[in-house]
Amino acid sequence: MDCSPGVLILFSLLCSVLSFCAVAGQVPVVSVEPRAATVRQGESVSFRCQVGSGAQPIQLEWKKANNQALPDNVKIGPDGSVLTVANARPGNQGQFRCVAANSAGRSTATAVLNVKFAPKVQLTPAGPLQVRIGDPVSVECKATGRPRPKLTWKRQGSSLQLVTRETNDANTIEWPAVHPEDSGVYICQAENNEGVTEVKIDIIVEGGLGAPVASVSTTEMIVVEGHTVTMSCRASGSPPPVITWSKLRAPLPWKHTEDGGVLTLTSVGRQDSGQYICNATNIHGYSEAYTQVEVESPPYATCLPDQVRLRQGDALVVQCLAHGSHPIQFEWSRAGRARLPAGAETTKDGRLLIAHVKLSDSGTYKCVATNHIGSSEALAKVIVKA
Repeated sequence: MDCSPGVLILFSLLCSVLSFCAVAGQVPVVSVEPRAATVRQGESVSFRCQVGSGAQPIQLEWKKANNQALPDNVKIGPDGSVLTVANARPGNQGQFRCVAANSAGRSTATAVLNVKFAPKVQLTPAGPLQVRIGDPVSVECKATGRPRPKLTWKRQGSSLQLVTRETNDANTIEWPAVHPEDSGVYICQAENNEGVTEVKIDIIVEGGLGAPVASVSTTEMIVVEGHTVTMSCRASGSPPPVITWSKLRAPLPWKHTEDGGVLTLTSVGRQDSGQYICNATNIHGYSEAYTQVEVESPPYATCLPDQVRLRQGDALVVQCLAHGSHPIQFEWSRAGRARLPAGAETTKDGRLLIAHVKLSDSGTYKCVATNHIGSSEALAKVIVKA
């Protein structure tokens, strides 16, 4: 090959022209970052469309993958390269396409958005539902949510999960023939890792042939230890039903009275928590209604040990214990002092720690245990000798 200067210049010019022609005829090359994103409902996210190469000028346009118009909470940046979804909602889930076009053609890159949200529940029928004894009854529970929610049924006042019929997107509670004792409030619960949603339905079984139907004044009660609790039960039926009370898997508390369907518990303790059952009976059958009682109590604190003798340099460990309704918080202080000694540590479970005690650490220390009902204190005496 002739390598004279003239030939080299001509060759260089030819290469430049060919390169220009190649670029001038090149379809845009685009990509989107990130290619996929997952956000919770209400959060925001942005996707950027990046042009790698292609003949200028290049026009950018964002579209939904199904060519629908962009929702009103989706905004495009000034140069068209950035798409932002503000306050994301479930309907924003799907694909977004960045379309890059020039004189040579067009190309696309796709981003995928996943929107997680807590369950939304719908019952069919919605209730309240009044039915006759012996009628077949079914209630369908459907839920939307991402991730896909798990559906369960339970009866109000009971933690037991009921046996139901499950399909791909629904959970149905069914009775081939209802009885009076089937009356009550039923709860469909939908749960995913974004939250829990409950929907209730009241099912009322109307008596036939004078059969009793029992109902209680309240299905859930939260009371404080030492107080008096009153539960009322009524029942329809002919002849008038006999009403009695019992407690699930336990006898009624010793301090109780029954009078005309009213059950009274005096000076309740935590052991009196549980499910109370009103039973109405006549010659045509029986019916039950339920009240769930939770007894809460203030804390009762103690120190273990309540007196400790140590030598200078020993480690101090005192545990504060408390019985009562949880959660319980613990706080340590030193009697007659504004603060604990330097080097003292406390833990969430109620321990007081001093790695190496000094003579000046002798004294009385106070633990205060607190919950949402009240508080209690306990003292520990520390004696340090040389």
